[in-house]
Amino acid sequence: MLEVILAGRDCLVAGDSCSSDETCSPRLRTLRQCVAGNGSVKLGPGARSQCANAVSALLSSPMHGCQCKRGMKKEKNCLSIYWSLHQSIIHGLNLVESYPYETVHKDYDYVRLASITADSDVGMTTVNRCLDAAKACNVDDLCQKLRTEYVSACIKPTAKSGLCNRHKCNKALRRFFDRVPADYTHELLFCPCTDTACAERRRQTIVPGCSYESVEKPNCITQTRICNADYVCRSRLAQFQYDCEPSKTSANGCNQGNYGACLLAYTGLLGSTITPNYVDNSTSSVAPWCSCSASGSRREECDRFLGYFNDNICLRNALMAFGSESDQQPTVSQSSSPGPGPGSRENRSTASPPDTIETMKNILDTIIPTQALGNELLVGQSTLSSNSLSNSASAPSLLLQAAFSLLLLLLHLLNNGH
Repeated sequence: MLEVILAGRDCLVAGDSCSSDETCSPRLRTLRQCVAGNGSVKLGPGARSQCANAVSALLSSPMHGCQCKRGMKKEKNCLSIYWSLHQSIIHGLNLVESYPYETVHKDYDYVRLASITADSDVGMTTVNRCLDAAKACNVDDLCQKLRTEYVSACIKPTAKSGLCNRHKCNKALRRFFDRVPADYTHELLFCPCTDTACAERRRQTIVPGCSYESVEKPNCITQTRICNADYVCRSRLAQFQYDCEPSKTSANGCNQGNYGACLLAYTGLLGSTITPNYVDNSTSSVAPWCSCSASGSRREECDRFLGYFNDNICLRNALMAFGSESDQQPTVSQSSSPGPGPGSRENRSTASPPDTIETMKNILDTIIPTQALGNELLVGQSTLSSNSLSNSASAPSLLLQAAFSLLLLLLHLLNNGH
């Protein structure tokens, strides 16, 4: 029974059911004429009445309330059926009911990601979530495969122009964020950074140079018009505006009260006409690649659209909450020594100067391959298997080399009066 109910909510199934019904089918054809440009003119003087009657009849059919799955096969066909009935305005009738995608309840499992990389982090007591995310993706077949695919598509120049094929790039980008579990994609895109190098790698996660950047920023009104003409982009934008709707009265700033849903809706925009990204490598501000400078009389509308990204308390809180989880997550390997934890501010400030820490890191990066695995600018397309990761991290010879190098460094520091 449950399968029958769920199937009835699928717009493809509902559309097929209506098309095969002799009563529903003509009403569906009438509705499609109503929403197709100036279709009402073709229907004659009684067009408004016919459209209203068709809508009323279909609201009591299986088509009403049907939804689609993001990234599903024939997604565009499914969405075309949904939007036939749920236009913003059909001759004065407001039929908006949130967005066409099924609700996804998602809890993120950062601990599971940490366990994936635990073998390659023996002895480490600090958590670098951006590095962990890159390693986790590299040892997961689907994540590594689809990530490699979109980066390859986004950096490969075409023979004619010498530029990338943006259409192929965005298609591969959507495929990655639609099919790879959010446990991986969200950690790659929203992991917290404390320095500009990390922030730039995070910004480059979606290869902005090909996926959405251009010499001149287009007008946001133009971009939204192009987006609304495409069923997929239009639906992703509707989902984002619904799940990330800000609220001044809500405790967490989100009208729907769900940070996870907001971030999931945000990633749904990646690879679309209005792909958002971090605006620079010094902040966590995000926005699509467009401007309101030439909006004219529609400036207020344009600013309101951009404000959904750069002045949205719900989205901002969701991003901050995701990043701040790093302060609450268990480290990969716990220290058994008493006293302040290794991640405390006191310990970090007195252990060694910042330049010494950086020097040690550079030495370890050159000796232990797994430490350098996640430091690539785009994706770190490693040819190492998960077994080789584990072996390289635990090889006694590498650990001895690391210890010896650290000893030499300490002697050098002592000789120089540190």
